[in-house]
Amino acid sequence: MPHPSTPFGEELRKRRLEAGLSLTDLSGLVHYSKAQLSKVERGIKAPSRDLARLCDAALGADGALIALRTPTAVDSPAVSVPGRVEEENWMMQLSPDGPSSFGPVGRREVMNVGVASLMTWRSDRSGPASPVAGVGMLEASRSLFTHYRRLGQTVEPGLLLPVLIAQTHTLRELSAQSDSGTRRRLLALGSRYAEYVGWLVQETGDEHGALWWTQRAVDLAAAGGDRALAGYALVRRALVTLYREDAEQTIALARRAQSGMLPSRIRGLAAQREAQGQALAGDVGACLRALDRARTLLARPNDGADGPVIGSMHLPDSVGMVTGWCLVDLGRPLDAGEELDRQLTQVGPDAVRTQVRYGVRRALAYACASEIDHACALTEPLLDGVSAVRSGTVTTDLRRLARVLGRYPDHPAVRRLAPRLGTLSRPITPPEESPS
Repeated sequence: MPHPSTPFGEELRKRRLEAGLSLTDLSGLVHYSKAQLSKVERGIKAPSRDLARLCDAALGADGALIALRTPTAVDSPAVSVPGRVEEENWMMQLSPDGPSSFGPVGRREVMNVGVASLMTWRSDRSGPASPVAGVGMLEASRSLFTHYRRLGQTVEPGLLLPVLIAQTHTLRELSAQSDSGTRRRLLALGSRYAEYVGWLVQETGDEHGALWWTQRAVDLAAAGGDRALAGYALVRRALVTLYREDAEQTIALARRAQSGMLPSRIRGLAAQREAQGQALAGDVGACLRALDRARTLLARPNDGADGPVIGSMHLPDSVGMVTGWCLVDLGRPLDAGEELDRQLTQVGPDAVRTQVRYGVRRALAYACASEIDHACALTEPLLDGVSAVRSGTVTTDLRRLARVLGRYPDHPAVRRLAPRLGTLSRPITPPEESPS
């Protein structure tokens, strides 16, 4: 829980008086009661994240108030990338009652388990694989990848991860028996599978496992001659820090991924991530400039890859959607809600994960603008989708939405939603076993 912040209260009062606003005036702008604002100014009550952002925007503080409320960097440890596991084997356990687990182990550990306790299948490594086998697997796996990504929009990650991990392993192993051209393409596709696994692992709430898989994706791509995916790995790492509310590290990682040597799509996605970090920091100008860069870069032809598209394939206008996302954190909830209204009409009904991710964000925007009936009306039809996809990142915003709506406990629509919203907004517990 945040602690009372006297510096925040003093700065809030100073800026409010300089703007010629009474507590009543500010209360009308930020939709918090005069009594609560008074307690915050006097240091009796700590400002919530949303109150800090709304006050910062209302008083044109350009992030100064947000910075006074934001936890220091010691509360947000640096994102480290797990190193390579030499001579690693992949072991996956599938339980008959549903749960599954995965972990890399060294070859020595496999031997310690005992050969008799392992069920193994070996391919004949005495010579190269048939070129037809490599090309056939490549074509089938590429087609399946598109289907898996679509399926990932409607089911929880745990149902897809075993088959995606197995497919990644198959591509990696077959590449070792293929000619150089086929090997390169197999490794490139395997890297995309690994990157997608990393995203789904993050959706389970396992940050460490997500970073491990992202590094595996980089390693596979580099082995196939593609160094560009290392740039996208920075964008993925910045997503972890974004959900930790670490604006400084999010911006730093995203800027590193905007090197002129990288494909324009990766740089465009990095610019979008920087915009989200700048919004978290409350810097309106820097956020809008990053969004402009992202739109320019993403409008260019895909100059870096002939495989599956990097990043989301379910956002017709990703910059527009991210703009709406950023406006929430910039304390401009009505503008955010209107932008997300426009963007969500373009998202297909089958893209459930995308619908709930940005739909919850839209409901949060209207809740922050004190349009409680509308926020609840937008939230209710999303809850079945939230339950179906079991997203750790969506749960973060849903928890924030529950806190905002919790300020109106006597509102009929809030009372109706509260039981289910409380259940679904509980943090997702990461799996007990994860890559290390």
